[in-house]
Amino acid sequence: MKKGKTTIHDIAGKLNVTASTVSRALNDNPRISAATKKKVLKVAKQLNYQPNHIASALRSGKSRLIGVIVPTANRNFFSSVIRGIEEIATTLNYRIVISQSYDEFEKEVQNVETLLNAQVDGIIASIGKSTENIEHFRKIINKGIPLVLFDRVSNKLEVSQVIIDDYLGAYQAVSHLIENGARRIVHFSSSQRINIYKERKRGYEDALRDNGIKIDPELILYSNMQLEDGREMMERVISEGITFDAVFSSSDYSIMGAMQVLKEHGFKIPQQVKLVGFGNEPFTSFTDPTITTVDQKSIPMGKITAETFFELINDENSNPMTKKTILKPELIIRGSSQ
Repeated sequence: MKKGKTTIHDIAGKLNVTASTVSRALNDNPRISAATKKKVLKVAKQLNYQPNHIASALRSGKSRLIGVIVPTANRNFFSSVIRGIEEIATTLNYRIVISQSYDEFEKEVQNVETLLNAQVDGIIASIGKSTENIEHFRKIINKGIPLVLFDRVSNKLEVSQVIIDDYLGAYQAVSHLIENGARRIVHFSSSQRINIYKERKRGYEDALRDNGIKIDPELILYSNMQLEDGREMMERVISEGITFDAVFSSSDYSIMGAMQVLKEHGFKIPQQVKLVGFGNEPFTSFTDPTITTVDQKSIPMGKITAETFFELINDENSNPMTKKTILKPELIIRGSSQ
């Protein structure tokens, strides 16, 4: 048995036609008859032929591949955004290549290099928490390759962005807690280099000010916003004897950790402590009580991000206009806050 990857020459030999005929048939060239295309596709399938997209990209200038960089694909938010991107891309005969940075700067840089080497037609990305230097993204722009950022973006880059109004989402969440009697509201946040956490903190603070409540720095805690971080921050607040009657977290995961600790310490939710998260992760509707959260419109964000990307791809202007799309979040009120 022949070893190695099947080529168009293998298919051509089996059918006794030229390699150029096979290539045209695989690319649906109108000069090739329907019968020949059918035979070529049948043999290609039998031989498990996999097209060389890099070689094709070098020949045609297009790979029909889009690189997508996310911090992690196993979060409902990012997986839903990817789904939205893919739905639009598939209708236009494009495929996506997903890379995860795990919020590590070095990994993010490697992802960019790998995607550029794969000759992708453009890149869609959400920036990692540890990223300060953005030269790897400037490299994409300098090569003339379309770049669109979503959710976690950088205003240092002149590129199109798709985000939700994080400020409004936080403002609505904290206002809701205040309307339900909360006055000492703990806020879980993360690196203020990241736009989403900066804006959510700003919304938290403005909601307090607008309701005549003084901002207390000891009520604002910072972490990586994972479940364990939520547990640790809640334990710290309780052990230090800080007075509080609500928690607003910039992440559903850390609010889940806080809920676990509060229950372990005998706090009644929402009677004694009210909780609001951010993200509308699926588990928030299964907890007891269910968790009030801010819906980030992840699938619409993915679709609009893809549409923005394809507008860039199809823009023949050498300096296409950048576009910033801001989606409106939705506060999902459940049992943890009422």
